Amino acid sequence: MSQIRSSASSSSSSNFQSVLNAALDAYEKKTKNKLLTHPLAAQFQSCDSPTAILSALEDIIQQFDRRCRSDERLTNWLNPTINVLHTFSSTLGQGIGLAFSPANAIFSGIGVLLLAAKDVDASQDVLIDIFVRIESFFKRLESYTEVRPTAAMTDVIVKIMIEVLSILAIATKLIKQNRSKKFLKKLLGKKDIEDALKRLDTLTTEEARMAIAETLNVTHRVDDKVDKVDDKVDKVDDKVDKVDDAVNRVDNTVNRVDNKVDNVDDKIDKVDDRVDKVDNTVNRVEDKLTVLFDANEQEKLQNWLSPPDPSTNHNIARKAHHKGTASWFFRGGIFKQWKSSPLLWIHGKPLG
Repeated sequence: MSQIRSSASSSSSSNFQSVLNAALDAYEKKTKNKLLTHPLAAQFQSCDSPTAILSALEDIIQQFDRRCRSDERLTNWLNPTINVLHTFSSTLGQGIGLAFSPANAIFSGIGVLLLAAKDVDASQDVLIDIFVRIESFFKRLESYTEVRPTAAMTDVIVKIMIEVLSILAIATKLIKQNRSKKFLKKLLGKKDIEDALKRLDTLTTEEARMAIAETLNVTHRVDDKVDKVDDKVDKVDDKVDKVDDAVNRVDNTVNRVDNKVDNVDDKIDKVDDRVDKVDNTVNRVEDKLTVLFDANEQEKLQNWLSPPDPSTNHNIARKAHHKGTASWFFRGGIFKQWKSSPLLWIHGKPLG
């Protein structure tokens, strides 16, 4: 399948390129200008945005006779036309890989036409009429800046762009051949241009019919997909019913578990009551132990704070005394002198 698509894409690219080459050759015969090698072609090829293309074309418009104030209508049509062409050109480049896009050819053709008419009196009005007619066709392409067209639609749209290039070539040729004001006013009535405009009308009508047909096809495809979605929804409903049954069975099981849990809760409550009774008994025992502990501690404190028995210390001191100890003091004259005085002062230091 991928090989078939690749082959079809290659064939389509080759066909578009040959059609474009034929249009460029026809343009060269009419205008004596080869767009592929024209300086404007290289300039537009390097433009990476509609703004850059618009700026390049406005520079050419500024080259009109400075004595005549440029008509804003000459630039008003450019912006929407350039946006549509640039966007669709990018789509074409990705889809069929043209070496030189029809959009760039049209930009170059517009530039060449502006240069050919810049020194011609009353050329602005004529150009405005041509460009306004062309713009109305490109408005049909605007919807494809958001949605990629089918291969058949792309074929028609490329033909529309090439027909526009043909109109630019005819207008350029006629302006170069006859620069009189009277001739220019009748330019749009010339058979060549009118025939090209009719072909353009036919192509846009064909494109509109194809767009309607594609819309119907898309609608039918959507209907088919909706039907398939309905079938899938029905299957999902069946599965949901089965899930509901399973959930009900789970609910019953959960209810039985709840009953068992309630029984366990009752038993736990009874255990809690017994634990409370044990706690109360333990608390009473703790109270009694606290009383006993407090009485014991009080007795210890009283014993520690009570004065020692003097007889005990006296007896200990007496037992530790050796006969004859300090006899030199008691027999000495100093002690006797102290005893003879009505007052006795004792002064000393520990261990002194």
